[in-house]
Amino acid sequence: MTINYGKISVCFFLAGCLVYLILLLPSCGVNLHLYEYFGVGLLYYSLLNIIFWTCLRGFVLQIAICSTFLGICNAVGVMLLCFSTLPWNIFGCYIFYLSFFHYSEFLAVALNKPDSVTVDSFLLNHSFEYGAAAFASWAEFLIEQWLFPGLKQYYHVSMVGAAICTGGEVLRKLAMFTARTNFNHLVKSEYEEGHRLVTNGVYAWFRHPSYVGWFYWSLGTQLILLNPLCFLVYTVISWRFFHDRVWIEEITLLKFFGEDYYRYQQQVGTGLPFIRGYEINPP
Repeated sequence: MTINYGKISVCFFLAGCLVYLILLLPSCGVNLHLYEYFGVGLLYYSLLNIIFWTCLRGFVLQIAICSTFLGICNAVGVMLLCFSTLPWNIFGCYIFYLSFFHYSEFLAVALNKPDSVTVDSFLLNHSFEYGAAAFASWAEFLIEQWLFPGLKQYYHVSMVGAAICTGGEVLRKLAMFTARTNFNHLVKSEYEEGHRLVTNGVYAWFRHPSYVGWFYWSLGTQLILLNPLCFLVYTVISWRFFHDRVWIEEITLLKFFGEDYYRYQQQVGTGLPFIRGYEINPP
């Protein structure tokens, strides 16, 4: 019998999210301190981990640990967004989008390509550079809140960032569900049986809709945090990353699909600003 890891992850994600909300909603009318929001989440997560390590094993244990962590983070974000004041409500908005992005990455892979889903599908350990970029954005937010608190008062700009994050998230997940088993977090160097060229749906708009979604989602997170420095740095670094990634990926796609992919390149752009992809003469 095939285990549905997607459904299992949903159960743990909701257990983390909903129970946390139930614990704190009775106090929503009280002006809680920031450490109380995070303290309750940390305590609840610690108790869950004791249960998980006692009762679960293997991949299900890994799913439980990651899914409940992201579910609790998601709930913390909701509570801060709804019941805190500037600037911590926009920080809560950021936590909400960040945690949902990582959880939905796993869920999309688990539902569309269950044979290849792993704990890495959460993208929590994407790369050292990714973690460093996230840490830098938190540091900028806290330092600027301390030195220039007025900079973190432009709530309407933050909500523009939230709208961009929503659009980027939706586009990326549409791409993953359109490609289904043809989607992979890693660029494949060898052709796999059954791999086909996807040109319908959002792939009729952009050659790389999942990258387009991720690119704008990353910029949106920095608008949410009202981080001017990281917004500029994220723009440059993300653009460079996707420029190189598209270049490498299109070399393999041309090798896999030949003239079909060449014609697709001529008809549809990458969707990423000033990135044309790998170009060759007609095969």
